[in-house]
Formats: sequence, C-alpha cells, structure tokens
Amino acid sequence: MSTLLTIGEAAKTSGLSTKMIRHYEQTGLLKKSPRTDSGYRLYNNEQINQLRFIRQARNLGFSLNDIQSLLGLWQDPNRESRLVKQLATQHLDDIKMKISELQHMQLILTELAESCCGDENPHCSILQKLAKPD
Repeated sequence: MSTLLTIGEAAKTSGLSTKMIRHYEQTGLLKKSPRTDSGYRLYNNEQINQLRFIRQARNLGFSLNDIQSLLGLWQDPNRESRLVKQLATQHLDDIKMKISELQHMQLILTELAESCCGDENPHCSILQKLAKPD
C-alpha cells in the first residue's frame, strides 16, 4: 500500500514548491491528484517520483515540452533509448550555443567596460558605442 502525502509533504519530499506542483498539475505535466473530502490534494509514490524527475530535468534546463516527452519515454517500457538520447543531445547543443553567445557577450562587455574611464566626466564610451548603429 502506498503512502499518500499532502501537497506540503510532497513539496518537501520532491524539492519543489507547492506553487510549482500546482502549476505542473494545471499544465498537465503531472496528473491531477485526488482530493480529500476537505479538498486537500494527496500524492502517491508514483507522483512523488514524477515530481523528482521533473525537478531534476528542470535543474538541467529542459523545457516543459521536453520534460513532457521525457516523462512519456520514462513511463514507456517499450521506449527506444535513441529517442531519449536525441532529446538530451539537442538540449546539449542548445546549451553549447547559449554558452557561445554568452561568451561573445562577455567579450564585448569587457571591452566596453575597459573603454570607459568611469570617472566624474559625463563622457562615456559605453553609451557612445551602444548608440552607434551596427
């Protein structure tokens, strides 16, 4: 027999906030939990495991759509691991692209910051370069 947890207990156990658990239910990422006669949500072990899965995937930056796909694959005993790998690889490629973009931004901002005197003079090369057409 599985133990049923209230939303507060589910939040503590899964590492998510009660607000996020409600959000995941509203968006359909998590199946709506049954309620007691007094309206309290109750979560079973399977739902707690799904919440942990969602938290881990969110911590890795997966989108809610990707998490929905990953959950479906996780729950499908006939899944093909290549589909899981495709999702992970695509996400990794997106992360690499973002890192590259952030490094480029860092380089430009470093150059801008170094070009400004940062004194009491109103002249600021940062503002001039930002106002320049591309």
